[in-house]
Amino acid sequence: MTENLLKRFLKYVRIDTQSDEASTASPSTPKQMDFARLLRDELLALGVADARVSEWGVVYASLPATAEGVPPIGFIAHMDTSPDLTGAGVKPRIVERYDGGDIGLDPAGGIVLSPREFPELLRHRGEDLVVTDGHTLLGADDKAGVAEIMTLAEYLMQHPEVRHGRVCIAFTPDEEVGRGVEHFDVQGFGAEWAYTVDGGEVGELEYENFNAAAVRVEVSGRNVHPGAAKGKMLNSQYLAMRFAAAVPEDERPETTEGREGFYHLTGIAGSVEQTVLTYILRDHDRARFEQRKKYLAETAARLNAEAGGERIRVAAEDQYYNMRERIEPCMHIVDIAAEAMRRAGIEPRLTPVRGGTDGAMLSFKGLPCPNLFAGGLNFHGRYEFVPVRSMELALQTLIKIVELTAQKR
Repeated sequence: MTENLLKRFLKYVRIDTQSDEASTASPSTPKQMDFARLLRDELLALGVADARVSEWGVVYASLPATAEGVPPIGFIAHMDTSPDLTGAGVKPRIVERYDGGDIGLDPAGGIVLSPREFPELLRHRGEDLVVTDGHTLLGADDKAGVAEIMTLAEYLMQHPEVRHGRVCIAFTPDEEVGRGVEHFDVQGFGAEWAYTVDGGEVGELEYENFNAAAVRVEVSGRNVHPGAAKGKMLNSQYLAMRFAAAVPEDERPETTEGREGFYHLTGIAGSVEQTVLTYILRDHDRARFEQRKKYLAETAARLNAEAGGERIRVAAEDQYYNMRERIEPCMHIVDIAAEAMRRAGIEPRLTPVRGGTDGAMLSFKGLPCPNLFAGGLNFHGRYEFVPVRSMELALQTLIKIVELTAQKR
C-alpha cells in the first residue's frame, strides 16, 4: 500500500495543474480538467463505478457501504497547485534516510534546503523525504492529499471486509485561487460530513480558520504641470502613503501569529492622478473582523475630511468565514478524527488555520468539513518537501476514521 501511495504521488506531482488567479474560467486552467479526467479514470479502474467529472472540473466518486446504519462521510483534496511558483517540469527526488544536514536541491545553482532556515527538517531525521530540484514547487499541497485519498479508495475496494458506510470522494480545482468549491454539489456529493486532507505537518487537525476579506482602496489625485503645481496639485501617491501608514504596524502578517488577525498590504500601484492599494484582512474572531473593515473605512473618512473631498474610496468584499461556527455544533466529527490519529500512533494537534480551506466554504454550504494533515511542508515554494512516512500516517488516519465512524454509528 505504501509503495502505491508513493508511486501515485510521484506521478501526480509531475503533472502541471497550476491554477491562474487572473482567469475567469472554471477551472481556471484547462490542465486541471486533464488531471481530473485522469483521476476519474483511475477510480473507474479501481472499480469505483460512479466516478465522474463535472463540467466545472470537480471529480466526484463514492464507495458503497459495507455496513448498514453508518453515516456517509467524505474526503476532499484539491488538484491545483499555487500560482506562486511554477508547477511545470516538477522533478521530484527522494532523499533516503535524511541525515540532518543540508540538502542540495541544485548545488550548482546554490539552491540548498537547510535545517538552519527550515528547522522542521530535523523532526524528520532518518526518514525518506521527497524534495524538488530547486526550480519548481513540489505540489504536495495538495497532491499528497489526492494520493492519500486515492490510496484509501484502493484499500477499501480491495478489503470489503472493512465495515464502513458510504465513503464519498471529491477532488476540486482552483483552491489556491479561492474558487475551489464555487460549483461544488454538496447534495450530490452525499456526505453527512467530510474532511479536507490539505494540512501540513503530522497531527494537524483544524476546525478554525480566518474570517477573510479582500479590500480595494482607490485614491484619486489631481495632476497639473509641476511647474505650476503650487496650491493645485494633489498627489494621490502621498495620500495613499498616509492611508497605508495609518494601518497599525503591529497588526501585519510578519508581526502576528496564532489567533492574531492582521491587515496585509498585497499591492500598490499608482501615479499622481490615481493610486490603488489592495489589502487582505484576516481575523479568527468575527467581531474583530468586522471592526477591521470599519477601521479602514473610518481612516478613509478622516483623510477625506482633511483633503477636503472624497479622494479615498474603500471597497471590501468578504471571501470566507471561520468554519468553527458550523463545526462546533457537531464536534463529534473532530473527536473521531482525533481518536483516529491516536490509534495511528499520532498525537493530534488542534491548531487554528492562519488561512482558509475549501472546508471553510463547504461548512457554510452545509457540509461540516474540518481539515486534516497531508504531510507536506514549506508549501508554495522551491523548498517544499514531504516525508514519505508522513503520507503513510495520513493514509492510516483516513482508514481509522472510516473504521471508527462505523464503530460509533
